[in-house]
Amino acid sequence: MAAPRSAVLTVAVLAACGALAATFVPSPARQAPVPVAALSAAALVAPTAAHAEGDSVWIPALSAVGAGFAIGLAAIGSGVGQGIASGRCIDGISRQPEVADDLRGVLLLSLAFMESLTIYGLVIALVLLFANPLIK
Repeated sequence: MAAPRSAVLTVAVLAACGALAATFVPSPARQAPVPVAALSAAALVAPTAAHAEGDSVWIPALSAVGAGFAIGLAAIGSGVGQGIASGRCIDGISRQPEVADDLRGVLLLSLAFMESLTIYGLVIALVLLFANPLIK
C-alpha cells in the first residue's frame, strides 16, 4: 500500500512544481535571444577593458571580487576542516577517555595550522584591497 501512495504523491509534487515553473519562469520562446556576435564581442573586449589606462574601475573592482573569494574560500575550507577535526577528536575522547590529553594537544595544534591558512587568505585579501600590485 505504501508504494502506490508514494508514487501518487511523487507525481502530485512533480505536477505542482511543473505548474509553478510554468507560471513564474518565462519560456525561452518569449525571451529575445542574445546574438552570438554580441557575446563574442563582449568576450574580446573584456580583457582590454580590464587593462585600460586612466580612470578604469575594472582592476579595483575585480580585485575586490578576488579578495572576497580569497577570504571566503579560506574561511569555508578552514571551518569545514576544523569542524571535522573537532568532531573526530570528540569521538576519540568518548571512545578512549584515557587519551584525552594527547588528543586535545594534537587537536589544538592542528586547529592552529588550519587557522593560519585562513589568515593567509586574509593577507591575500588585504594585499588585493590596499596594496594591489596590479595597479600602477
